Amino acid sequence: MSLSGLITPLCSISSTSDSSRIASNVKMKNNSTALCLEDTKERIKNMFNKVELSISSYDTAWVAMIPSPASPHAPFFPQCLNWLLDNQLFDGSWGLPGRHPLLMSDSLLSTLACILALKQWGTGEDQINKGLQFIESNITSIKDEKQQPPIGFDILFPSLVESAQNLGINLPIGAASFEAMIQKKEIEHQRGSQSNSEGWRAYLAYVSEGMMKSQDWKTIMKYQRKNGSLFNSPATTAAAFQHLKNNDCLNYLQSVLEKFGNAVPTVYPLEIYARLCMIDSLERLGIAHHFKEEIRGALDETYRNWLQGVEEIFLDPTTCAMAFRILRLNGYDVSSDPFYQYSEDKFANSLKGYLKDVGAVLELYRASQVIIHPDESVLAGQKTWTRHLLKQESSPYRLYADKLRSYVDHEVSDVLNFPYHANLERLLNRRSMEHYNVEETRILKTSYRSCNLANQEILKLAVEDFNICQSIHSEEFKQLARWVIESRLDKLKFARQKLAYCYFSGAATLFSPELSDARMSWAKNGVLTTVVDDFFDVGSSEEEQVNLIQLVEEWDVDIDTDGCSETVKIIFSAIRSSICAIGEKSVKRQGHNVKNKVINIWLNLIRSMFREAEWLRTKTVPAIDDYMQNAYTSFALGPIVLPALYLVGPKLSDEVAENNELDCLFKLMSTCGRLLNDIHSFKRESEEGKVNAVTLRISHSNGLITAEDAIEEMKGIIEDKRIELLRLILQEKGSIVPRDCKDLFWKMTKVLHLFYMKDDGFTSHEMHSSVNAVLKEPVVFNELLVDAQQNRILCQSC
Repeated sequence: MSLSGLITPLCSISSTSDSSRIASNVKMKNNSTALCLEDTKERIKNMFNKVELSISSYDTAWVAMIPSPASPHAPFFPQCLNWLLDNQLFDGSWGLPGRHPLLMSDSLLSTLACILALKQWGTGEDQINKGLQFIESNITSIKDEKQQPPIGFDILFPSLVESAQNLGINLPIGAASFEAMIQKKEIEHQRGSQSNSEGWRAYLAYVSEGMMKSQDWKTIMKYQRKNGSLFNSPATTAAAFQHLKNNDCLNYLQSVLEKFGNAVPTVYPLEIYARLCMIDSLERLGIAHHFKEEIRGALDETYRNWLQGVEEIFLDPTTCAMAFRILRLNGYDVSSDPFYQYSEDKFANSLKGYLKDVGAVLELYRASQVIIHPDESVLAGQKTWTRHLLKQESSPYRLYADKLRSYVDHEVSDVLNFPYHANLERLLNRRSMEHYNVEETRILKTSYRSCNLANQEILKLAVEDFNICQSIHSEEFKQLARWVIESRLDKLKFARQKLAYCYFSGAATLFSPELSDARMSWAKNGVLTTVVDDFFDVGSSEEEQVNLIQLVEEWDVDIDTDGCSETVKIIFSAIRSSICAIGEKSVKRQGHNVKNKVINIWLNLIRSMFREAEWLRTKTVPAIDDYMQNAYTSFALGPIVLPALYLVGPKLSDEVAENNELDCLFKLMSTCGRLLNDIHSFKRESEEGKVNAVTLRISHSNGLITAEDAIEEMKGIIEDKRIELLRLILQEKGSIVPRDCKDLFWKMTKVLHLFYMKDDGFTSHEMHSSVNAVLKEPVVFNELLVDAQQNRILCQSC
């Protein structure tokens, strides 16, 4: 049975008589669009050279409050004080311009911190008054449960209020409101102190500027990093320096100011994380192929930092998980050992665990899916507990999710429903575009933005690139529809018509315009293997089966004088024309014709199918090893995947083409597919009297194995084979097969897992929608922006 065996037919897309003209128009339009996008690509490339971070008025205020060592009545960093004077917003607040409606608490916190800094140095009376008016107008918002408070707000804001009172500032806050704030601060203390966890202690250290006199400053210095900071937070570091005059703290603050001028961001450094996010976005949006050189440079640098044990990676579970996943999937040799520090108990007892950071859990779960060694139990355990947390609708990690990140639920749903091994690129690309937030605001102790983390240029390029590819796919599909008719394959009434799905499986994975030859070969051979599978199953006599094998063996025969049936003529002619076309296409990429190699691939398939037909005719029950040795070939992936190896770009010498590495990749991929199919179809095939891995396992067990046991056993084998396959694909040392070629085996594995995702409800209706999403329905950029704006409005009403 071929891979399309379980899918119901889909109506063909009609062709047009003037398709050549349409194709020409499409090409002209695409060329024009491509030229316009070159500038966009250049701007995105430049983002790899510099990570942009928004300035934090909150953190800048804390740095401005540090007194000079020469005089306690003058600021150490007057440039920060001047920045505060020059950067008050029109409404009297300080903070990010274009504030999100749910970030009022953030604005109140930043504004009050800036007022304190100005008051401390006796300057900016007008700015102070405007700031106080802003606080008076918006103070009631702190009672609004819809608001998204910054991390530590319930500790930091009351502390600033007390400091303001000590400075004689008449804050427009009623006694009742102040008492309510103090009460919330006490509740926050009680919640944490009851746990007495390391996560709670790290949290208190992170918000040290809000603890002031009650903080044991020498104790919190255990959190100081090699760069001199505490938690890479300028505000925390500034507060620590005020109390301890630590030179490393000072050096850190001076280095940040040297980079950003006269103000500081809320977190620094962030380069590794930001570049990884950027690479991840480009990959998820399907446009990473435009930036291969820039991505390789960024990953080489990340790998060097990984090997050096840089704190920016290893002290943050989110960055560590993302670096591990992206590096490993791009062929770098990275160990999973760092994840022992992020076991379930240790993570729960960490700062991000205490903060219920769902983003960190998501990244740890994604990282756990790239197991490539049988002894990576740390990743297996990580996969279990992170998945459990994400699946719980009432999980505190879901409930505490940042309200501004409205796509968090989409991300969680996506990662749970479509694991890495079943996530077709083009479907992932489309979902990622639909959920991409061009104005994403992140929140720590205050809000921040970075064009490296979210960027309208990136989304626009992704949309245009997707639509260009889709228009090419549409024309290719019309060509294939004509080929089916011209080859008279539509006349074979016993054969399933699976053109849309066969082409979809190629277009959803080999989507780049330059891969047209590989895509067409993939789709044509998908159609032909389905026809041949049905021919050996139900559409032929034994004589016709033997006749077809003989024709392929002899090859250069005149079928009009051979005396074969019309069915055999149609099938052989289609196979021969397809193989000859592949041979001709291969010349320009390989320098020689690979026709004979493809003939042998087809011979291996039809001989294995004939053997299965013989077992059925003679009611033979083979040993399971004999069955599997034949079945991984009869599953019919050979003619689909193997000829495409010669059409994706790299040259394959005879040494590579005949190497055991390719055989191993093919066998692992096909074994996964065969067992997935047999699990799905064993009941029906049992009723038809056909042999099947599941039924054979049951029958050879002398009644000791149930169907459920056999299926679970097969699932375990599939997982082991999949892990081994991914290891061989990612392994560079000792491999002679080019990565672009190896990737085809993983792409087909993804197709198989998606098509057979029965338990997750991937029904034929969903498949129909997926085909349309890739082949027919363009993405509209302006609609995505409208959707983002509607989500912003929805956030306010939630």
